[in-house]
Amino acid sequence: MRLHLYFARRFLMSFLAVFGALFLMLSLFDLLEQVRRFGGEGVGLRGLLTLTFLNVPKSIYRIIPLITIIASIFCFLSLSRSSELVVSRASGRPALLALVGPVAVALLIGVVSIAFLNPIVAATLKQYEALADDVRQSGVSTLSISREGLWLRQGDEDGQTVIRASRANLNGTEMIGATFFAFDPSGTPVSRIEAARARLVAGAWELTDAKKWALGADNPEREAVVTATMTIPSDLTPDEILDSFGDPAAVPIWDLREFIERLETAGFSARIHRVWYQMEISLPLLLAAMTLVGAGFTMRHTRFGKTSVMILLALGSGFLLFFIRNFAQILGENGQIPVLLAAWAPTAAALLLPIALILHLEDG
Repeated sequence: MRLHLYFARRFLMSFLAVFGALFLMLSLFDLLEQVRRFGGEGVGLRGLLTLTFLNVPKSIYRIIPLITIIASIFCFLSLSRSSELVVSRASGRPALLALVGPVAVALLIGVVSIAFLNPIVAATLKQYEALADDVRQSGVSTLSISREGLWLRQGDEDGQTVIRASRANLNGTEMIGATFFAFDPSGTPVSRIEAARARLVAGAWELTDAKKWALGADNPEREAVVTATMTIPSDLTPDEILDSFGDPAAVPIWDLREFIERLETAGFSARIHRVWYQMEISLPLLLAAMTLVGAGFTMRHTRFGKTSVMILLALGSGFLLFFIRNFAQILGENGQIPVLLAAWAPTAAALLLPIALILHLEDG
């Protein structure tokens, strides 16, 4: 038991060291990117640093599998060079038994990442987008799904328009039971329009069975206008509507299942979010697989030579598995393969292949 704890501690220290180094590196690169994007907007150093540290968690979270395999390579390469693994084998312990501690730590890191880091990334991502929109001061469209239906916002220099609908088609271009609230640039309500149906065409919303109230009038109801059709200018496109809520990383894992239900109730496809949810659930097993991949190529004693080749093979295998997982995610999001297959098949393969490699190299 003590040896398991020792190996687990060595792996955890390697992981934290790699995580810290890459966090600093990504922070530097992201700071340069924020300077490029917002330096001309009059944002000071404090604002740029705030944008950087709000954006970096998303980047570091997505490469946690790669951080794990690099940490595994460092850990087991260090143990091999110090002959600690040789002593462990000489005591009669199989090679796989020496991996219990590091694999357990990898599983724990995966669970902690899902439970705590995922909500942090979702929160910082929302804050980053909101702060970036304030800096740009542009009429960015946003869409949210709630129990009351879906809410969409569009705007330009003339003001903002908030749109609410009970249901919509898959790409958000046709809405049923739509209500349009118009605001001037100062945020004062200007008008309210209710329509049985709203359809997005090139450059405008076409409303059917619409009624408009001028909120600045003495008696809005008496001066309300009822018409069979009405047109409201808009520069939105279907892609912009979907992109405004298409990033599932902006939804905490604890709220994602409810968000998927609300999304489907509103008439949208939640396939992207379902794939993301299953990918997140499989993260602990993926980190365990990355640990095994790094161990499989670097547990050999350095006296056997070809250490550099084995390190390159380990890194190459890790990047290949990471690429295959991302490729499967794309196929799952596009509906080419089932959701469960897209999320769990690459993880299962990544877990079984290094086990076979270790059994062949160490015990075969």
